[in-house]
Amino acid sequence: MGQWLSERLGQQFIVENRAGASGNIATETVIKAPPDGYTLLQVVTPHAINAALFTDLNFDFKRDIKPVICSARLAYVVVVHPSVPAKTMPEFIAYAKSNPGKINYGSAGQGTPQNITCELFKMMTGLNLVHVPYKGGATAVADLIAGHIQVVFAPLSESIQQIKAGKLRALAVTTASRLNVLPDIPTVSEFVPGYEASGFAGIGAPKDTPTEIINMLNKEVNLGLADSKVQARITELGGTVLGGTPAEFRTIIAEATEKWTKVIKFAGIKAE
Repeated sequence: MGQWLSERLGQQFIVENRAGASGNIATETVIKAPPDGYTLLQVVTPHAINAALFTDLNFDFKRDIKPVICSARLAYVVVVHPSVPAKTMPEFIAYAKSNPGKINYGSAGQGTPQNITCELFKMMTGLNLVHVPYKGGATAVADLIAGHIQVVFAPLSESIQQIKAGKLRALAVTTASRLNVLPDIPTVSEFVPGYEASGFAGIGAPKDTPTEIINMLNKEVNLGLADSKVQARITELGGTVLGGTPAEFRTIIAEATEKWTKVIKFAGIKAE
């Protein structure tokens, strides 16, 4: 999308990775930037999680970041090591019920999407799975491939190549509908009614950014999302193209914040 916007607007869009504190460092950087449209934030699922996870933030995300657009919904896929004697989600649930506390699931750390999507699954099924937090999602998937843990609710972008290579077995996707890139893999909700856990990716700006700038960026990103090459890349990464208005993105953020706050409180998840 950065390349698309660079070509459309005649301004070079640069992606600057500000790692640390589950995205809070990057968020604070954008909040403090001039509200002129030249410093934007990639808004993703952890922004909806952090409000409940961190009690000492120097900002209020919903107040201090103005939504521009939600570009895509993102999928997670339940993947297990081939040694796990379950080829379907019902078989996995039965296996986990007969082995309480003996199945380890990996995540990118406390309060990460991999963690809370599995905790929602545990909450809705009553299963006893043991959480093994890692320093990143790729490390968790690597340990899953090595057989050190049994299951991960992994972003599709981190697991699809291993699924295709037969190194991991996909049991289900966490989205409400099946994915075009994995059409034969069912959704979790086909076996756990009401389960849905999708991420999102979009753009936000400092709260005082003028409406005309917000609307211009929204228009251009929507046009980009209609481009077949952009759509293909998002689909390839396990996303579903969304688009829409700033108000619709604000609703998505609010609903996700409410949902994940409940899971965090239920599971007693604390920030690392």
